[in-house]
Amino acid sequence: MSEVYDLVVIGGGPGGYVCAIRAAQLGMKVACVEKRGALGGTCLNVGCIPSKALLHATHMYEHAAHHMGDLGVDVSGVRLDLPRMMSHKDKVVSDNTGGIEFLFKKNKITYIKGAGKITAPGTVQVSGAQAQTVQAKNIVIATGSDVMPLPGVTIDEKRIVSSTGGLSLSSVPGKMVVIGAGVIGLELGSVWRRLGAEVTVVEYLDFILPPMDGEIRKQAQRILEKQGMNFRLGYKVTGASTGKKGVSLKLEPSKGGAGETLDADVVLVAIGRRPYTEGLGLESIGVVPDARGFIAVDHDYQTKVQGVFAIGDVIGGQMLAHKAEEEGVAVAELLAGQSGHVNYGAIPSVVYTDPEIAMVGKTEEQLKEQGVAYKVGKFPFTANGRARANNTTDGLVKVLADAKTDRVLGCHIVGAMAGDLIQEVVVGMEFGASAEDIARSSHAHPQLGEAIKEAMLAVDKRPLHI
Repeated sequence: MSEVYDLVVIGGGPGGYVCAIRAAQLGMKVACVEKRGALGGTCLNVGCIPSKALLHATHMYEHAAHHMGDLGVDVSGVRLDLPRMMSHKDKVVSDNTGGIEFLFKKNKITYIKGAGKITAPGTVQVSGAQAQTVQAKNIVIATGSDVMPLPGVTIDEKRIVSSTGGLSLSSVPGKMVVIGAGVIGLELGSVWRRLGAEVTVVEYLDFILPPMDGEIRKQAQRILEKQGMNFRLGYKVTGASTGKKGVSLKLEPSKGGAGETLDADVVLVAIGRRPYTEGLGLESIGVVPDARGFIAVDHDYQTKVQGVFAIGDVIGGQMLAHKAEEEGVAVAELLAGQSGHVNYGAIPSVVYTDPEIAMVGKTEEQLKEQGVAYKVGKFPFTANGRARANNTTDGLVKVLADAKTDRVLGCHIVGAMAGDLIQEVVVGMEFGASAEDIARSSHAHPQLGEAIKEAMLAVDKRPLHI
């Protein structure tokens, strides 16, 4: 009789591999099934990690070519070596995915290469490189998400690309149209704009970054426009035709009106992602995804079938790698008899444009809709000494606190290093901090984090430096 695992995880992305590692730490016999041929999922292979490698590299390129002189450092002859930049990106990916394989070996996790299909509760049939049938006391589905298609626009990963193709272009396009003004669209649009492309972002809604606070969205758009990014808001793309010279897109106003065409050398489709459940055999165990393709789970992440769990993008909510990781840890701890838990009110979200955009908790629009009485504290980076020294004064910190208790309900930042700065507030919110709690904590001077302190002071209308 074949061995029985305590846990089999289907999917080796951030949620899956972290779940496997935590379960192994807790003494379980664990296997992870992944069909990609490399661990790390979309995030490490064709998502978060390679995009951040390119974002950093292009930021350095643009800074050297156009902004070092502002600091009294004259640089001449700056030249783009795109193949070398892509090679750096690929090495970052291989190093990270290889690192996960090392962690699997260290924690004695069985890594099975192939596509996993649940044929019955406790049974996973693997097809592919290491075809076999695996028995498990518990199964976790962590298969993530896939690119959302756009009707009338066929992705060929050459002229019309998804985020995957957008990370591997062989040359800088003269004109790029990005369909979708969300995180992926703005980040990859920023990459190619910095390298010389004329970038136009087409968005169905009347604003960019739908999850973000309205004031922060407007501030971010103004900054990106100043950098040279063009926006066509309130438009939908109804079709695309590809020719020798590029792509011609058909546009119509979202609210109705006359159509028009927009030409580009490359079109990036970035309208979101959808849960990936293809070939999992869910129907064989009676698990039916909802109308949008998400798998329903209870408070312990268990599906309607005992012993079958799901985490990450396939269950909906914020489609973030770190959210999936937290859920993976929670499931592993619950299976071990511990109190696994995820505080969804304190999960940060970051857009890695320049400047970065970060948020945690509620937006002002959400608080108004929910009828919550709140106070607002704001502080601009123009009034922060370190930001002035660094010549990174764009943006602000915005804090929302409960009007009665002063408890921090949300924080929104557009500015340099926003993704790092937000973590202070995340920790504070995790422990139920008030704006005064954070304001009274000492912040080193001079540093960008002082803007957090000042915004917290501003909640009580007593900032010190503005």
